[in-house]
Amino acid sequence: MNPYASHLAGKDPLEVIAATPGQLATFVRALGPERIEKSLAPGKWTAREIVCHLADCEIVFSYRLRQALAEDHHLIQPFDQDKFAKVYAAYDAPAALAVFSALRRWNISFIHAVPADTFSKRVKHPERGEMTFKDIVETMGGHDLNHVKQLEAIAAGH
Repeated sequence: MNPYASHLAGKDPLEVIAATPGQLATFVRALGPERIEKSLAPGKWTAREIVCHLADCEIVFSYRLRQALAEDHHLIQPFDQDKFAKVYAAYDAPAALAVFSALRRWNISFIHAVPADTFSKRVKHPERGEMTFKDIVETMGGHDLNHVKQLEAIAAGH
Protein backbone atom coordinates (compact mmCIF):
# COMPACT_ATOMS: atom_id res chain seq x y z
CA MET A 1 0.00 0.00 0.00
CA ASN A 2 1.23 3.48 -0.89
CA PRO A 3 0.19 5.83 1.93
CA TYR A 4 1.12 8.96 -0.03
CA ALA A 5 -0.79 8.17 -3.23
CA SER A 6 -4.07 9.07 -1.51
CA HIS A 7 -2.89 12.70 -1.28
CA LEU A 8 -2.92 12.85 -5.08
CA ALA A 9 -6.71 12.49 -5.21
CA GLY A 10 -6.63 11.87 -8.96
CA LYS A 11 -3.99 14.51 -9.76
CA ASP A 12 -1.24 13.61 -12.22
CA PRO A 13 1.87 12.93 -10.11
CA LEU A 14 4.17 14.32 -12.82
CA GLU A 15 2.27 17.61 -12.83
CA VAL A 16 2.39 17.72 -9.03
CA ILE A 17 6.12 17.10 -8.80
CA ALA A 18 6.82 19.66 -11.53
CA ALA A 19 4.87 22.34 -9.64
CA THR A 20 6.41 21.78 -6.22
CA PRO A 21 9.69 23.72 -6.63
CA GLY A 22 7.77 26.88 -7.54
CA GLN A 23 5.36 26.40 -4.66
CA LEU A 24 8.24 25.96 -2.21
CA ALA A 25 9.97 29.06 -3.56
CA THR A 26 6.77 31.04 -3.00
CA PHE A 27 6.52 29.83 0.60
CA VAL A 28 10.18 30.55 1.37
CA ARG A 29 9.82 34.12 0.02
CA ALA A 30 6.44 34.76 1.64
CA LEU A 31 7.40 33.43 5.06
CA GLY A 32 10.73 35.25 5.20
CA PRO A 33 13.53 34.53 7.67
CA GLU A 34 11.40 34.83 10.82
CA ARG A 35 8.17 33.07 9.89
CA ILE A 36 10.12 30.24 8.20
CA GLU A 37 10.97 29.15 11.77
CA LYS A 38 7.29 28.64 12.66
CA SER A 39 5.72 25.20 13.02
CA LEU A 40 2.15 23.97 13.17
CA ALA A 41 2.53 22.90 16.79
CA PRO A 42 5.22 22.37 19.42
CA GLY A 43 7.41 19.42 18.53
CA LYS A 44 6.49 19.61 14.82
CA TRP A 45 8.92 20.63 12.10
CA THR A 46 9.24 24.30 11.22
CA ALA A 47 8.64 25.43 7.65
CA ARG A 48 12.43 25.56 7.17
CA GLU A 49 12.78 22.00 8.46
CA ILE A 50 10.03 20.84 6.09
CA VAL A 51 11.97 22.30 3.15
CA CYS A 52 15.13 20.61 4.45
CA HIS A 53 13.23 17.32 4.73
CA LEU A 54 12.00 17.67 1.15
CA ALA A 55 15.59 18.25 -0.03
CA ASP A 56 16.73 15.12 1.82
CA CYS A 57 13.84 13.12 0.39
CA GLU A 58 14.67 14.28 -3.12
CA ILE A 59 18.17 12.85 -2.65
CA VAL A 60 16.59 9.58 -1.55
CA PHE A 61 14.08 9.57 -4.42
CA SER A 62 16.92 10.23 -6.88
CA TYR A 63 18.67 7.10 -5.75
CA ARG A 64 15.51 4.99 -5.59
CA LEU A 65 14.43 5.92 -9.11
CA ARG A 66 17.81 5.11 -10.57
CA GLN A 67 18.20 1.86 -8.64
CA ALA A 68 14.71 0.81 -9.73
CA LEU A 69 15.72 1.33 -13.35
CA ALA A 70 19.18 -0.24 -13.04
CA GLU A 71 18.46 -3.35 -10.99
CA ASP A 72 15.95 -6.14 -11.20
CA HIS A 73 13.93 -6.64 -8.01
CA HIS A 74 15.72 -3.80 -6.23
CA LEU A 75 15.30 -3.72 -2.46
CA ILE A 76 14.68 -0.12 -1.38
CA GLN A 77 16.65 1.03 1.63
CA PRO A 78 14.34 2.81 4.12
CA PHE A 79 15.61 5.71 6.21
CA ASP A 80 14.73 7.32 9.53
CA GLN A 81 13.57 10.86 8.74
CA ASP A 82 13.96 11.97 12.35
CA LYS A 83 17.61 10.96 12.38
CA PHE A 84 18.14 12.81 9.11
CA ALA A 85 16.46 15.86 10.68
CA LYS A 86 18.88 16.07 13.59
CA VAL A 87 21.22 18.27 11.53
CA TYR A 88 18.60 20.57 9.98
CA ALA A 89 19.69 23.46 12.22
CA ALA A 90 22.79 23.68 10.01
CA TYR A 91 20.75 24.42 6.87
CA ASP A 92 18.90 27.51 5.79
CA ALA A 93 15.72 27.40 3.72
CA PRO A 94 17.16 28.99 0.55
CA ALA A 95 19.97 26.40 0.45
CA ALA A 96 17.52 23.53 1.02
CA LEU A 97 15.25 24.96 -1.68
CA ALA A 98 18.15 25.20 -4.13
CA VAL A 99 19.12 21.56 -3.52
CA PHE A 100 15.52 20.40 -3.80
CA SER A 101 14.84 22.39 -6.98
CA ALA A 102 18.01 21.28 -8.79
CA LEU A 103 17.47 17.62 -7.92
CA ARG A 104 13.80 17.79 -8.80
CA ARG A 105 14.58 19.17 -12.27
CA TRP A 106 17.13 16.38 -12.69
CA ASN A 107 14.64 13.73 -11.52
CA ILE A 108 11.87 15.00 -13.77
CA SER A 109 14.24 14.82 -16.75
CA PHE A 110 15.18 11.29 -15.71
CA ILE A 111 11.55 10.19 -15.32
CA HIS A 112 10.67 11.58 -18.77
CA ALA A 113 13.70 9.84 -20.31
CA VAL A 114 13.04 6.29 -19.10
CA PRO A 115 11.25 3.83 -21.39
CA ALA A 116 7.50 3.52 -20.76
CA ASP A 117 7.81 -0.06 -19.52
CA THR A 118 10.00 1.20 -16.64
CA PHE A 119 6.86 2.41 -14.85
CA SER A 120 5.79 -1.18 -14.24
CA LYS A 121 9.21 -2.31 -13.03
CA ARG A 122 8.94 -3.82 -9.57
CA VAL A 123 10.91 -3.00 -6.43
CA LYS A 124 10.45 -4.03 -2.84
CA HIS A 125 10.22 -1.74 0.16
CA PRO A 126 10.83 -3.51 3.49
CA GLU A 127 7.98 -1.57 5.15
CA ARG A 128 5.56 -1.11 2.23
CA GLY A 129 6.07 -4.33 0.31
CA GLU A 130 6.01 -4.62 -3.48
CA MET A 131 6.03 -1.34 -5.38
CA THR A 132 6.62 -0.21 -8.94
CA PHE A 133 8.61 2.63 -10.44
CA LYS A 134 5.25 4.33 -10.97
CA ASP A 135 4.51 3.93 -7.24
CA ILE A 136 7.75 5.75 -6.44
CA VAL A 137 6.71 8.65 -8.68
CA GLU A 138 3.25 8.71 -7.07
CA THR A 139 4.89 8.68 -3.65
CA MET A 140 6.93 11.72 -4.63
CA GLY A 141 3.80 13.61 -5.67
CA GLY A 142 1.73 12.61 -2.66
CA HIS A 143 4.61 13.35 -0.30
CA ASP A 144 4.96 16.81 -1.87
CA LEU A 145 1.25 17.53 -1.46
CA ASN A 146 1.32 16.42 2.17
CA HIS A 147 4.12 18.84 3.02
CA VAL A 148 2.81 21.69 0.85
CA LYS A 149 -0.43 21.43 2.84
CA GLN A 150 1.59 21.81 6.05
CA LEU A 151 3.40 24.83 4.64
CA GLU A 152 0.07 26.36 3.60
CA ALA A 153 -1.19 25.98 7.17
CA ILE A 154 1.97 27.56 8.61
CA ALA A 155 1.71 30.46 6.12
CA ALA A 156 -1.95 30.94 7.08
CA GLY A 157 -0.96 31.14 10.74
CA HIS A 158 -2.67 27.93 11.86
